[in-house]
Amino acid sequence: MFEAKKFDHLLGTEGFSDGLLNNHFTLYEGYVKNTNLLKGRLEELRAKGKVASPEFAEMKRRFGWEWNGMRLHELYFGNLTKEAAWLDDEDTLRERITMSFGDFEAWEKDFRATGAMRGIGWTVLVLDTVTGELSNIWVSEHDGGHLAGAKPLLVMDVFEHAFVLDYGLKRAEYVDSFFRHIDWNVVTKRMA
Repeated sequence: MFEAKKFDHLLGTEGFSDGLLNNHFTLYEGYVKNTNLLKGRLEELRAKGKVASPEFAEMKRRFGWEWNGMRLHELYFGNLTKEAAWLDDEDTLRERITMSFGDFEAWEKDFRATGAMRGIGWTVLVLDTVTGELSNIWVSEHDGGHLAGAKPLLVMDVFEHAFVLDYGLKRAEYVDSFFRHIDWNVVTKRMA
């Protein structure tokens, strides 16, 4: 069984109202609950030998949606901080970003542009665990767009629930707030 992690330490973060954050935490807790429900139901169906049933197949498909919704939110909240934690010029992550994008500014422009695309989903800086290259990717919904073998380093939620309450349709202003509150220490540790 999975337990919902607590992210109450983010309450009071400038640019993210407590109402928005509490709604978002509740949404995340729903993913944890549904992941557990599906896991239990799938175990029941396996025990009954009903793995070839349409019910099992649909639950198996839905499990990826709920699981990724749970994990992406944990990564998202986990890479936010009330106080800015800047990335040092000498940091290994900054060096890797420069190798992959030419310079930090080019990476940031690409990440912001990915986050500004029309539609709902996630913007994720990923590490290719085979080549060591970094890429900014768009993950549609929760379960479409992940790159096999890629490790998420920085995750930004760009579903409307992440910003509309505070910013309306001004997604770029939300992205600005997100950038002011990235915990680069966490992101750098994820690369290790």
